[in-house]
Amino acid sequence: MLAFNNRATETAGRSPEELRELVSHWGAELELAPAEHIIEWAAATFGERFCITSSMADAVLAHLAAKVAPGIDVVFLDTGYHFVETIGTRDAVAATLDVNLVTITPEQSVAEQDAAYGKDLFRTDPDRCCALRKVAPLAASLEGYDAWATGLRRAETANRVIAPVIGWDAKKGKVKVSPLARWSDEQVERYIAENGVLVNPLTYDGYPSIGCAPCTRRVAPGDDPRSGRWAGTGKTECGIHT
Repeated sequence: MLAFNNRATETAGRSPEELRELVSHWGAELELAPAEHIIEWAAATFGERFCITSSMADAVLAHLAAKVAPGIDVVFLDTGYHFVETIGTRDAVAATLDVNLVTITPEQSVAEQDAAYGKDLFRTDPDRCCALRKVAPLAASLEGYDAWATGLRRAETANRVIAPVIGWDAKKGKVKVSPLARWSDEQVERYIAENGVLVNPLTYDGYPSIGCAPCTRRVAPGDDPRSGRWAGTGKTECGIHT
């Protein structure tokens, strides 16, 4: 296995052509690799220009990264609408794992957004609300990186069944790494149990998929785990992964 302290140290980013070439070569090479090896490769390849992102539904990805890439940046997007349990999970991750927790926020506070677009934009125009509070700030926060890892899994929704382990995000012009893409729900649960991984307590209270508090509802046992997200709107994704 590669050692994280051998990772790249250059601060200048690679060109889009170089990044796409890496994706073309390593995507197939790492498709069946263990999640730890995928993270290790990314850390060694991109150095400080690689981070992971986490919604803090659980700390599986952060836990894996801390083992093979201690001190890695973990980017958390605080939309201003999170459940208190989600913020608590973030704080616990920062306190217990060997990672550098980076919290980013939208350009406008909730009050400023209400003043500009009307109160509770998440009700009147959820797509715009997600664009302002999730998509735009995440894109801005990733400007200093060439690649980032997500907890995206193919088992989560039909929209994600083709998520590559190593992919190219043309909109962001960056390498998108999904170390858990091939993991089943059972694999996630097993890893959590065997390693004592932090989990957002809402997961055990009927929230198998956790987003912003105003737009997330409990899900009845046996229902689609993501049916509580934007319930009744027809919306299924915030736009970060589309």
